[in-house]
Amino acid sequence: MDERLLRAMVAAGAIKKINIIANGARFHIEASTANGAITAETLKGKVKTWVSLDAAARWVRGLGMGGAQIHLTHWQPGQRELSV
Repeated sequence: MDERLLRAMVAAGAIKKINIIANGARFHIEASTANGAITAETLKGKVKTWVSLDAAARWVRGLGMGGAQIHLTHWQPGQRELSV
């Protein structure tokens, strides 16, 4: 789901919880709704990712959410990415 729709869902009260999930050296966002988890996507439909925790947190704050849970189990800060 893209940022515009997530922002509308937060304003409507449909998003109850946001998780910032680390995977490798990047972070992505999952929003919890009554129907399950929704992953934040770009306008092209790919998973939206950030290279720093503070950038992901600022994005969540920009949605209008005051808090988020952070999952660092799979965080590898020194991991390099494959260039595609």
